[in-house]
Amino acid sequence: MKNQTAINLEDLRQQARRKLPRIAFDFIDGGADDELCLQRNRAAFSRYCLVPRYLRNVSRRDQSVRLFGHTYASPIGISPTGLAGLWRPDADLMQAAAARDANVPFLLSSSSNASLEETAELGGGNVWFQMYCTTDTHINADFVRRATRANVRVLVVTIDVPVNANRERNRRNGFSRPFRMTPGVVLEALGHPAWVLRYLRTRGIPMMRNWQPYAPEGASAAQVADLFGTLTPAQEVCWDHLHRIRDAWSGPLVIKGLLHPDDAHEAVRIGADGLVVSNHGGRQLDAAPSPLDMLPAIRAAVGDDVQLILDSGVRRGSDVVIARCLGASAAVFGRPSLYGVAAAGQAGVARALQIIRSEIDMVLAQMGCASFAQLDSRYLWSGHGEPAPRAADEDTRRVVAGRLGAAA
Repeated sequence: MKNQTAINLEDLRQQARRKLPRIAFDFIDGGADDELCLQRNRAAFSRYCLVPRYLRNVSRRDQSVRLFGHTYASPIGISPTGLAGLWRPDADLMQAAAARDANVPFLLSSSSNASLEETAELGGGNVWFQMYCTTDTHINADFVRRATRANVRVLVVTIDVPVNANRERNRRNGFSRPFRMTPGVVLEALGHPAWVLRYLRTRGIPMMRNWQPYAPEGASAAQVADLFGTLTPAQEVCWDHLHRIRDAWSGPLVIKGLLHPDDAHEAVRIGADGLVVSNHGGRQLDAAPSPLDMLPAIRAAVGDDVQLILDSGVRRGSDVVIARCLGASAAVFGRPSLYGVAAAGQAGVARALQIIRSEIDMVLAQMGCASFAQLDSRYLWSGHGEPAPRAADEDTRRVVAGRLGAAA
């Protein structure tokens, strides 16, 4: 099935809204508390303008990017998103296949429905694996071993969920564990018969296959989900857990969810090769700053050799370009991929990636910059009429380094 009717990512969002019952759509679309962080993530991009340079040869443009020793076709990727199989069966595999075909990274969530092993086999070197630390060190170590055996290219550890957030849309809709189709939910869902039929055909909530090996033999999908809920979030997780993972994992290690420059510096000190600068898409701390606003200070704190990937709020190709000008190596997004898979399966995910790729290409041409890798703060201007902060200004670097040294 082709999906060429979507002109932009908002079109895919509206298609997903029509396909999904409210309880499912709101889980994807919503954030924490008043959802101010969602608004902040988008507003951050609007504070910057891209300054075009004309009379430059842009007849051949290159948006490829090299991350952790591998060259990808575009500076984008798919963020980890749990329970994707609830929106469409095999959604994880559809996303992995679309990412493989587009040659961009797919960050498989540990709370996915497809297993790490089958997804890595399908997606090849484009699959990265995201995990949460638990208080069970044996499970943490086993996830690392499984990722190694599956030849996963990059291991991503998410650290920004010390407790479950107050996601009020979910609470109002009755989306809780165990997942129950209440009469009110069923009545509203009947307006989306295709989703209801898929839900019934797959016998309800899908299995979290990455966690199935740690549950008793024969455990149901609901029992495995309960096990996941008892092990995560783990409030005791600290830097020592990351030390142990770094010692056990021989490949590139990425830490996802850090927003403070001091934390970014510490992550690099213990051996992180990259960071995903993220506020969990506005789904955790509603008062958190936008990752885009924190990006220049984090780049200054870690230096130029660390790969920084922006997450949260990316909806346009110009967003990816702005992030690059502020110091990002690439950008990832989760909701647009879920909108796409809910709307049209693998074709919808492919369309989401194609839209962003096409927008990046057009913006590069409009800016007079033929190579994504050559973008920097010289192309950027603050929407308030002031020069934008340089991605890694030497004076800023010295100030931050001095502050970190004094704190130590």
